Amino acid sequence: MTPKDAEILDNLTTAVLYFDSELILRLINPAGEMLLEHSAQSVTGSAAHLLFPGDTQFIEALNQALITAHPLTEREKRLFLPDNRQINVDCTITPWIFQDHVAGVLLELSHIDRQLSISREKRLLSQQSTARELLRGLAHEIKNPLSGLRGAAQLLERELIAEDLHEYTRIIVSEVDRLRALVDRMLGPKSRPQMTVGNIHEVLERTRQLINVDLPPSILISTDYDPSIPELVFDRDMIFQAFLNIVQNAVNAIEHSGEIWLNTRITRNHTIGNKKHRLVAVIKIIDTGVGIPENLIDRIFYPMVSGRPDGSGLGLAISQSLITQHGGLIECQSCPGQTQFTILLPLGTKHEQK
Repeated sequence: MTPKDAEILDNLTTAVLYFDSELILRLINPAGEMLLEHSAQSVTGSAAHLLFPGDTQFIEALNQALITAHPLTEREKRLFLPDNRQINVDCTITPWIFQDHVAGVLLELSHIDRQLSISREKRLLSQQSTARELLRGLAHEIKNPLSGLRGAAQLLERELIAEDLHEYTRIIVSEVDRLRALVDRMLGPKSRPQMTVGNIHEVLERTRQLINVDLPPSILISTDYDPSIPELVFDRDMIFQAFLNIVQNAVNAIEHSGEIWLNTRITRNHTIGNKKHRLVAVIKIIDTGVGIPENLIDRIFYPMVSGRPDGSGLGLAISQSLITQHGGLIECQSCPGQTQFTILLPLGTKHEQK
């Protein structure tokens, strides 16, 4: 390989790994080092099954490429890495033929987690917009007849002579009021956000302190805050309500004992939907609970969808609505034993204009 060839390989954004006929790593470019999060010096000479532990199908695919000399491409593959890391990649396995025999395999890996995340964000924003429009129309259709029922019950009460019959009309009025309140909760807050400059950690600490009041000693809330996050422009009460809903769900998901982590970091040049933000606060709320059923994970931000028999299914829908009103988004990943809600909040025009 000439120096020019090496320079081209070093500047590729695609991770390139070359394994010999024994599936021992012999060459890796800088993009591959970044993907594995290990230097070339530390991984060169390692067997493929050690670099991709637990993925017997993937190792078998490498072996088949050696035997058959046929290339293989797989899109959106979940790749298992050391230290229990998992990433999504587009993968191409190409047999390396030298002097009429297969001398090894060339593995090309394109990290696509960010592309998948962008697609997921757009889908969540679209879901939120569709749900809000649907709810607005539904609320109009429900509230009008409810108002008629309430008025009729009040008129009927005036006409009834027997006092004991008034109890029934009052039940009608009470239930109508309850249904109207439920519809209002589904729609979320009616007022626009009252934006002020504040510290996101103060809101998280307020949430933690309130939850801790009734928290059993078997559940621990830990924090890992990034003190370098600058002040945000946000509505304190709305963001507090969004955090409170998610942390309360985390507590409910822990059956006996467990832990909840509140984590904050900052990311730069992050796109939410179709808008790119220079600075975005990333708030993670992680719990060790039972997890969200797989059949619900794509629908949990819809109103009236809940994984608990006694759940209203409104908490997460309201939280998503509150965050999207700030130009942000809530994402969720879940498996038994760990559920993570990631809240993305742009730092606002105060910082983006700098």
